[in-house]
Amino acid sequence: MHDFAAIILAAGKGTRMKSDLHKVLHPIAGRPMLGHLMAAVDQLGAARQVVVVGAGRDQIEQAVEGRAETCLQEPQLGTGHAVQQAETLLDGFDGDALVLYGDVPFVRAETMRAMLERLNEPDAPAVVVLGFEPDDPLAYGRVIADDDGAIIKMVEYKDADEGERACHLCNSGLMAAKAGDLFALLARVGNDNAQGEYYLPDIVNIAIADGRVCAVVITDDPDEVAGINSRSELARVEARWQAVRRERAMADGATLIAPDTVFFSWDTQIGRDVTIEPHVVFGPGVSVADHVHIKAYCHIEGATIASGASVGPFARLRPGAVMEEGSFVGNFVEMKKAVLGKGAKASHLSYIGDATVGAGANIGAGTITCNYDGYFKYQTHIGERAFIGSNSALVAPVNIGPDAIVAAGSTVSRDVAAGELRMVRAEQLMKPGWADRFHDTMKKKKEGSKREK
Repeated sequence: MHDFAAIILAAGKGTRMKSDLHKVLHPIAGRPMLGHLMAAVDQLGAARQVVVVGAGRDQIEQAVEGRAETCLQEPQLGTGHAVQQAETLLDGFDGDALVLYGDVPFVRAETMRAMLERLNEPDAPAVVVLGFEPDDPLAYGRVIADDDGAIIKMVEYKDADEGERACHLCNSGLMAAKAGDLFALLARVGNDNAQGEYYLPDIVNIAIADGRVCAVVITDDPDEVAGINSRSELARVEARWQAVRRERAMADGATLIAPDTVFFSWDTQIGRDVTIEPHVVFGPGVSVADHVHIKAYCHIEGATIASGASVGPFARLRPGAVMEEGSFVGNFVEMKKAVLGKGAKASHLSYIGDATVGAGANIGAGTITCNYDGYFKYQTHIGERAFIGSNSALVAPVNIGPDAIVAAGSTVSRDVAAGELRMVRAEQLMKPGWADRFHDTMKKKKEGSKREK
């Protein structure tokens, strides 16, 4: 492949989203749609990436900082005008140019490659257009082409005659051209139309009028070029993405008891012989090894789960949670920035944050690590085979030695040595007959209150 620059259009206002967040930054599977597109471009090793910004420019500039250059389209006078704004940044660049759209996030790297390869075939097309054939072509612009894929004419639906509308080959808007050709053709595009705008597809008809070849590459998956302009369209694309990812997980050897209720993130890693019960949500940054059992109603994000571990039901693993081989967290257990050692377990109703728990340790029901004093976070270290009794509070920073026992109901604020028993409780008092006398007194008061009424 030749060097190429990706020009990504993201200047639109996205008014149909009705959001303060820029349209192309709305997430799909936990990643902004613009991020999905840029990742595909990265696979091909683009020499340059230029994002054309307009409304919400600060948000996009922050999102792509260090990954792409940006240029401003202001005012916004059509797609051709948007691409023109990249000309100054790409001055002197003599490679290929690929025009993409930030709200069309799932164009595959293979499709982009096919467009660029077609651009560099011996007949040297001036422009390569990505076409698609939807079940219902609606009001998409049409690509009129011969059997060899040479474009005869590009026509907008409103300008097409009955025969042209019968053609189901539609224009996705994505194009490839030599950078020099692209900007030279754009310089000749006029705005003599109802909107007074400069349209990118016009470069194809200009090049054809010059006697040059223009070609179409057709994607075999119309969903690949689906644009996202509203919340409902965003939800539909999310649903399609999740359906594909679930199928892949099962094909790779995971069992999903109720697939439609499991939601993956863009980077979720799932091993073989993993069982995932209903209603499990994976946020970004999760790695699950082989032979793991994730029970129902768990939320897992930024966590690493080793082979043979068991999670849930109703467990929450937050970023930095690490479960080592054969460890177990049960219902209503939350972990954050904590390591649960090999074979260690926290079976019920516990919070383990900013902590390390040694191999074989047991965390009793209702135990919490008190890691925050309102200003700073502190560490709790629990040694191997330690036993923490139910309803204990470990006030960090604190170390519990190997084989130590913390008695149920203790609040531990000082280190516990290896093999030591630590019991921190108020003195237990007994008053024989007190409860009986109390009940008799209260019953008499209640009866007297009723008589007064």
